[in-house]
Amino acid sequence: MNRTATVKQPVQTPLATEKQSALLPWMILLGLSLIWGSSFILMKRGLEVFSPIEVGALRVSLAGITLLPVALYHFRKFPRKKFFDLFLCGLTNGLLPCVFFPLAQSHTESAVVAIVNALTPLSVILIGYLAFRAKVSRQQAIGVAIGFAGSVVLVTAGATEDSAGFNAYLGFVVLSTLSYGYNINHVKFRLSDMKPLTITAFGLGLMLPVTLSYLFYFSDFVQKMQSGPQAWEALGYLAILGMAGTAMALVIFNKLIQLAGPVFSGAVTYIVPFIAVIWGLFDGETLFLGHFVGMAIVITGLLIANMRRNR
Repeated sequence: MNRTATVKQPVQTPLATEKQSALLPWMILLGLSLIWGSSFILMKRGLEVFSPIEVGALRVSLAGITLLPVALYHFRKFPRKKFFDLFLCGLTNGLLPCVFFPLAQSHTESAVVAIVNALTPLSVILIGYLAFRAKVSRQQAIGVAIGFAGSVVLVTAGATEDSAGFNAYLGFVVLSTLSYGYNINHVKFRLSDMKPLTITAFGLGLMLPVTLSYLFYFSDFVQKMQSGPQAWEALGYLAILGMAGTAMALVIFNKLIQLAGPVFSGAVTYIVPFIAVIWGLFDGETLFLGHFVGMAIVITGLLIANMRRNR
């Protein structure tokens, strides 16, 4: 008589399922912070071969090509009336900041650029008030003021006599945060009826003719690629930056918003600078006390500006 052994499957209790569902947003948050926090060191590697504008064009091109299937899938539903709005999204969420960041990093440490980039949520509040007449509470206004005071500390930290006490190239990072701030408000007030992934796919797709034309007709990108393996290595870093740090990170961020909401998702802004600082120190970058003081001031401003919403 044959006896068939019965293997008991582990029963997953509701409590275990609840713990897993509660842990998932935290895992996604940390993973996303690691991706975005590492993007600055990847830009630094790309700048070893390519010019700042080439780095920006390559990042946008690779991200746009990654999301091109999404754009082509929804092409028949492309809203022609919103062509200009989508073009602005591609410009302010893609091309401009992707060029401004390398311009800043070509003359300053990547970790410092990441710290100043933490001003983005405060720029969202400021641009919303100035350009879109969005309501701003007194507490948010105080947070914005504190955050930008921290940015002043950052751009003057570690200054030498040659720099006259001011790192003007960090102004490109501030412009990037203002560009992101405009884009977020633009999407909120003008494109709220479209999915974020579709908006980004169309926006970056509209930038492809600009970036690819620059790379192949107005720069020496092709000649650099023929120079040797170092160029291909730099291109590999930028491919990771464009495909993972821009295209895939957007999908992950949208998933995080669906799981945990925008307030929890915004916590990535607090973690990214610390990841970038760790990478910078590991890469031998020099940071001064003023950089850490400025980062503390900026994060304090973020906490104050978002404290009421968190409650």
